Amino acid sequence: MVFNTLSWTLLTSLVIAASSFQAHGFSISSNENVVAYWGQNSYGAAGGAQSGWQQPIDYYCQDDSIDTFPIAFLNVFFGAGGLPSLDLANTCSSSSDPVFSGSQLPDCSFLASAIETCQSKGKIVTISLGGATGADTFSSASQATSFADQIWNLFLGGSSSTRPFGAAVLDGVDLDIEGGSTEYYTNFVTQLRSHMNGASKQYFITGAPQCPFPDAYLGSVINAVGFDALYVQFYNNYCGLNSYSNPNDWNFATWDNWAKTTSPNPNVKIYIGAPASSTAAGSGYVPISQLTTIIQQTKSTYSSFGGVMLWDASQAYSMSLQFNRVHRI
Repeated sequence: MVFNTLSWTLLTSLVIAASSFQAHGFSISSNENVVAYWGQNSYGAAGGAQSGWQQPIDYYCQDDSIDTFPIAFLNVFFGAGGLPSLDLANTCSSSSDPVFSGSQLPDCSFLASAIETCQSKGKIVTISLGGATGADTFSSASQATSFADQIWNLFLGGSSSTRPFGAAVLDGVDLDIEGGSTEYYTNFVTQLRSHMNGASKQYFITGAPQCPFPDAYLGSVINAVGFDALYVQFYNNYCGLNSYSNPNDWNFATWDNWAKTTSPNPNVKIYIGAPASSTAAGSGYVPISQLTTIIQQTKSTYSSFGGVMLWDASQAYSMSLQFNRVHRI
């Protein structure tokens, strides 16, 4: 095992080395992509040794094995001044950083160069909406459509005087909806697509449903409009990775069947969402050797398989350092 100059490699590097994944730039058609959520400092929040454990996003981008970084989360849709809000834990939030006048939207423009550094390495960086504490809903189709326009202008290819990441242009939107109502989300995604389809660069729409099928929040949405990829959370549920040996619970086959028979996008990719360490989720964590076996078997069996999603970068970093200490690397 060869480690880079940071003296660490994300848990994904161990998975990749064991399962024949190859380092490459992001490709939506690949079955070897690796996603690592960034922004929530999950390890620090879980009582990790360092409350400020989360490093800047471009620090993690030095790992060649990671292809996609959803920035988590835009957790408030309709805040003061008609603007949404972000909470990126110890990196940028309305409680610790300057906000745009009359709003609670933090100015995180200092992250622009870091985001662009990641993109220059062939990775994509998206904005993830929702999260465990997000519960915003749309009251009408027109409100959902207008919000899509706003997200386009604040984070993607549009323009605004209140862009949280400055000149950086993100690569898409991820929906991690775990509360509230998802009525009119179809309108939201459709309007986003209308912007993306006419753009000069490629953009992506992804979702992070829970593994029980159909997902309580995104189930009807993903049936109605095309997503590029789903990062299915195989943890904190009866169908988590720890249920792999029980065919009555482990249901990747169900998601694969949905991708091929129901999804409006027949090329949608399904990812295995995994906790990056034992402290990253309440249940569903499995040791690296077991995760490797699951990945290998799933990759060889299901053509919709797109790769692995890890929650989250800070947890993976903590796990890799523990691995290094144990093996004195």
